[in-house]
Amino acid sequence: MKIGVFDSGIGGLSVYNAIKKDMPEQELIFKNDRLNMPYGNKNKEELYSLVVPIFNEFVDEGCRIIVIACNTVSTTIIDRLKAKYKDIILIGVEPMIKEGVSLSKNKIISVCATPTTLKSARYQELKDNYAKNIVVLEPDCSDWSYMIENNKIDNEQISKRINSVLSKNTDVIILGCTHYHWIEDQIRQLTKNKALVIQPELSIIKKLKQAIKQLS
Repeated sequence: MKIGVFDSGIGGLSVYNAIKKDMPEQELIFKNDRLNMPYGNKNKEELYSLVVPIFNEFVDEGCRIIVIACNTVSTTIIDRLKAKYKDIILIGVEPMIKEGVSLSKNKIISVCATPTTLKSARYQELKDNYAKNIVVLEPDCSDWSYMIENNKIDNEQISKRINSVLSKNTDVIILGCTHYHWIEDQIRQLTKNKALVIQPELSIIKKLKQAIKQLS
C-alpha cells in the first residue's frame, strides 16, 4: 500500500524512518516543503495554499493514506484537508497533552511547539480537555525548526530553554514539533532524568496500522 508522509522539512523524516523501520513492507513516499519552511509562523490560509499542491501529488501517485507529520498543519487545517480529500485517510500529529498529563507527578508539563501550533484552537481544546488543573509551560522554541533544518544547532539556547522549565519543576517535556525529534537525545541529556521527554512516533505508527487494517 502506498502511504504518503508529509512535513514542512526534515522533521517528518524522523517519522518516516520510524514507520519504515516498523513496517518495511509498506511503500512510503516522503515529501516536504523545505522551500517554504518554517511553517510554524504561517497562518491557516498560507498553510492550506502550500499543502494542497503537495497532497495532490500524493493522490496522483496513488497514496491511500497520508501521514501529516507536522503539528502545525495538523492543529490548524486538518479538518479542511479531510473535507477536501474524502477518499484518503489523513493521520495527523498533535502535542501529546493527554499523555503528558497522565505521566506527570508534579502536575507541571512543558510543551515545546511552534507559535502557530500554540495559538491554534485545537491546541487550546487539548489543554481545556486534559490539562485544566495542570500547569502547562510553553518555552519559546520559535527558532528551533529553522536551526534544526539548517543544521545550525545553538546548544546554549536549547539548554537555556530546557533548564528554564526544569527550574519550574516540570517533569514531562512534550515535543510538539517533529523537527524537535532530531534533538530528542540532547534534550533527554539536559533533563538529567528530572523529566520525561515524549514524542508521538509510536502513536502515529499505531494509528497507521489501524488505518491499513481498515483499508485491507
